[in-house]
Order: sequence, then C-alpha cells, then structure tokens
Amino acid sequence: QVQLVESGGGLVQAGGSLRLSCAVSGRSLTSYHMGWFRQAPGKEREFVAARHRLTGVIQYTDSVRGRFAISVDNAKNTMYLQMNSLIPDDTADYYCAAGRFGPLSRTPSTYDYWGQGTQVTVSS
Repeated sequence: QVQLVESGGGLVQAGGSLRLSCAVSGRSLTSYHMGWFRQAPGKEREFVAARHRLTGVIQYTDSVRGRFAISVDNAKNTMYLQMNSLIPDDTADYYCAAGRFGPLSRTPSTYDYWGQGTQVTVSS
C-alpha cells in the first residue's frame, strides 16, 4: 500500500516562499504520475502541478507557472513543491497525489493515492 505524507505548510507573508514535501512509502515514486493539488475553503480541489512518471515532464496550472516548481529526490522517495512569490490566492490546503495509469492528468479522480494535506496561508 502506498502512503503519501505532506509537510512544509505554514503561514507566510505575500511575496514569501515555502517548500512543501511529499514523502512516499510503499513503492518508488517513479512508478507514479505525481501531482500537487490544492483546495481553498468553499472551493473544489484544483490542479496545481504534476510530473509524468516516465518522462519527468512537468505540467503547471497557469496561475502558478513561473512561481512554483516540482522536484524529486529519488533517494529519499520524496517530491517537493517549491513555492515562490506567494500571493493570498495561493491560500489553501495542499495535497500530493499519485496515479499509476493513463496519461498525465489534471483531474483529481484519476489519481489513486492521496496524502492528508498541509495547510498554506498567505497573508497580505
């Protein structure tokens, strides 16, 4: 059974940075498409970024491209989301997810495993 554990969330001022971590256990993260999603209060879960399990190609949603970056440490079996130039609209619970099959997807329902989430709050 694959388990995902996020960490690194917190309170930061606008313009600041945070790095989220997603530690994977049970299987190598390279077996999966790995994604980051976020959910703000009263809103649906939305795609942030994802990395293809075979090619390593990364997709970003438009609102974070150029500010956020996914990286992986295969030795630690951990994925990261570096978030720079944070704005209040980035405030949300952030989740990592792993999906085994199909093309790289921006749809939450296509991912098989989810972490518990980590809260990010950006103050203005």
